[in-house]
Amino acid sequence: MLQLLHIENIAIIEQADIIFESGFNVLTGETGAGKSIVIDSLSAVLGQRTSRDLIRTGTDKAFVSACFVDVPVNIGSDLGIDSENELLLQREIHVDGKNVCRVNGRPVTVTQLRALGNRLLNIHGQHDGQQLLDEEQHEVYLDNFGRMQSLLDGYRSKFEEFISLHRQIRALQMDESEKARRVDTLRYQIEELERAELKAGEEDELLGRRNLLRNSEKFIAAVSESDYCLNGSDEQEGAANLIRQAQNALNNIKNLDSGFEEIFNRLESLYCEVYDLAYTIQDKRDSFDFSPHELDEVEGRLDQLYRLKKKYGPTVEEMLAYLERCRKELDEIEYADDTLQRLEKELKKAQKTALDAAMVLSTARQTAAKDLAQQILSELRQLDMGKIRFEVSFDSKEMDATGIDQIRFLMSANVGEELKPINKIASGGELARIMLAMKSVLSEQDHVGTMVFDEVDTGVSGRAAQKVAEKMARISRKKQVLCVTHLPQLAAMADNHFSVEKGVLDDRTYTKVQQLDRKERQKELARLTGGAHVSEVMLRGAEELLCEAESFKCTLG
Repeated sequence: MLQLLHIENIAIIEQADIIFESGFNVLTGETGAGKSIVIDSLSAVLGQRTSRDLIRTGTDKAFVSACFVDVPVNIGSDLGIDSENELLLQREIHVDGKNVCRVNGRPVTVTQLRALGNRLLNIHGQHDGQQLLDEEQHEVYLDNFGRMQSLLDGYRSKFEEFISLHRQIRALQMDESEKARRVDTLRYQIEELERAELKAGEEDELLGRRNLLRNSEKFIAAVSESDYCLNGSDEQEGAANLIRQAQNALNNIKNLDSGFEEIFNRLESLYCEVYDLAYTIQDKRDSFDFSPHELDEVEGRLDQLYRLKKKYGPTVEEMLAYLERCRKELDEIEYADDTLQRLEKELKKAQKTALDAAMVLSTARQTAAKDLAQQILSELRQLDMGKIRFEVSFDSKEMDATGIDQIRFLMSANVGEELKPINKIASGGELARIMLAMKSVLSEQDHVGTMVFDEVDTGVSGRAAQKVAEKMARISRKKQVLCVTHLPQLAAMADNHFSVEKGVLDDRTYTKVQQLDRKERQKELARLTGGAHVSEVMLRGAEELLCEAESFKCTLG
């Protein structure tokens, strides 16, 4: 669960430390006081996309940290993060766009931070109910509830194989005139490249040879001079012979003194090395065969490669690869009829395999849909929507990446009314409660320890608000719940109540977050009920709300 949220320089919050507890945590305050900033800060430290506009005016960076306790030991093992039942997430956001993220003091990327954050906490915003109006999301909700990912992945791999074969067939199904033009083009290109007799690595060799030929006079002069110095001539002794003579001069005295013997041996080693160098240079001189026409031939070949590279690829290796592709494509066109017959057989087989997998997925979805509808209806009865009817409808569609099912959520809010799509009949308050029911059901399917609700009670009031508060309390007995609300019924149900207040000091706006005791909660509930002017009647009503909430929570254990 989330134990501590520390905020520095986020919007109008200069600094705040919020200590959360298990159970039901509520944040209340006037509109614009900064409640959403707390949620934005939490989103930031969980690795969600954020903006440098969040940084408080006049500062160069913002900082948020969140301490989670009682987390599974292996929750971040695949990310290389050791938790030891406790995780400290930190994020610095700089005005230049730089982000510095750490987990337990270890640097991580924003992507790693987000992956870990998704396992620790879910944030549900006030606009989540609008997702219910998007029928494409209905399939996503059902698949999440039914844990269909493995079936869906298996189906998609088969569907992609089917689509790949379909693309190959379409590529081969060209008209005869287009086919003839393409064959002529391919044959010309293949002939030109084959005639060039390209060899991998050839260009580098040619460039080296050209450099040598262009500097042939320097080469011959340098090698000849070096050869003369080492090997000598008829008139002049070379270095090798002189070293041998120096060694021979010491031959008669090398045994008289150890120092002379060492010099003699060093001269022997030196002679061997120089002798070897002399013959190496002599071989270099003798092997150089310079033809006046060779430079022209090398230049001509390089020019030919240059012209071919402009058409077929920047290197000889890429031109050879292009040649192979042309040969393959030509074979495919010339033998297209045979290939088409083979691919069409494979396509029928792949289509059947994909369709069979889609049917398995559809059957599993329909089974899950019945269970989902029953659980949502059970949740809605707890939210004072006992007369609502809710079903998951299935229509067939052309097979695509998601299967063969067109899935829609249908409901009837009033007795005697027929089932219709949610986006046709649901009010704002009904959407909020249906989404809350959906979140409650789906929360049983994941292992996230903390759920955050950011004003999801929009459009709810009266008796329905009380039922939403009771549902939140029930959820909080299984998971830690954080809720931003304007409803006194929800605030009264809290186990831990925070007030978010905005003020001005030295011409700057500040927001502070403070935990409320029993008496302060009473005043805050009275404010939520009646506004700024709190009367004794409102305070008594607030006290009654608190007592009723405490009584209800006692029934939960």
